[in-house]
Amino acid sequence: MPGPALKRALERALERALGAATVLALAAAPALAQNAPPPTGISEPGERFAPHAWGIGLQEAGGTIKEAIHGFNDLVLWIIIPITIFVFALLAYVVWRFRASVNPTPSRTSHHTYLEIAWTVVPVLILIVIAIPSFRLIYFQDRTRDADLTIGVQGRQWYWHYAYPDQGNFAFDSRPVPAEEIRGAQLRNLEVDEPLVVPVGKNIRVLTTGQDVIHSFFIPSLGVQRYTIPGRTIETWFRADHVGTFYGQCNQICGTNHWFMPIVVRAVPQEEFDAWVAGARQRFAAENAPLGAPANAVAAAPAAPSLPVAAAQGGNGQLIAELRR
Repeated sequence: MPGPALKRALERALERALGAATVLALAAAPALAQNAPPPTGISEPGERFAPHAWGIGLQEAGGTIKEAIHGFNDLVLWIIIPITIFVFALLAYVVWRFRASVNPTPSRTSHHTYLEIAWTVVPVLILIVIAIPSFRLIYFQDRTRDADLTIGVQGRQWYWHYAYPDQGNFAFDSRPVPAEEIRGAQLRNLEVDEPLVVPVGKNIRVLTTGQDVIHSFFIPSLGVQRYTIPGRTIETWFRADHVGTFYGQCNQICGTNHWFMPIVVRAVPQEEFDAWVAGARQRFAAENAPLGAPANAVAAAPAAPSLPVAAAQGGNGQLIAELRR
């Protein structure tokens, strides 16, 4: 039988272990609740592209731009790994070879022509290897020549304003869902009342601008990040290759609630997108109509353009935009 002292020590160790397990369980509860399947009556948002606990590296790719970013990131990683190993091995060799006990009289050599040429030329070659795909990626992200849809994005303190100029020119605001209103499988601080809906597999041109201060339209899994600057229109693009929901946030310090400007992009099949556009034209036109306007006039007239973009409407109703930066 264990003695009283040993018994008390075992009891204290058991109490500490139980306490630690309880703390871990409580800490993991919100994450488990977020990842739980939605209850009956809440539609499944499809594949989700969002940050998750213990994530290492970049977010998974949801489109062609992010896949290109992953490829460039892997290239740089495999360049950095041998450089790190080489520098560490070189430092270890120098510490061992030229330590004071075996090298009491240090060399006074201050220049070595071949060595200086080597440590100048080799880094330049490495930078060239990195620069070429880097420039290609930057130009690839810049814009698309074959856009299937144009969307206007305006950052406001502190929510987003979206416009569909070539789909009837309707516009709407997208505001965050408060934490106390989160239901089921919704993600806290990442859900919005009106997501940005796009067709899957289509090239989406995005024209960003700001209303008050500089914001940042940032969707990691789609490889999109563009500032929304007042008085300036900037173009970018993305393509969602999966049906699902893509989450982002403003990552620019734009004021008190800069952390509370989530972005939700819903990628749906073309048929579902067409049905959503048909309903959105009616719904947002009614919301933006003046008080007392006749119902038939509201249904017939699209919402007035509320997003300043450097664009003009052609005779076929398609957006013609030529941006100069």
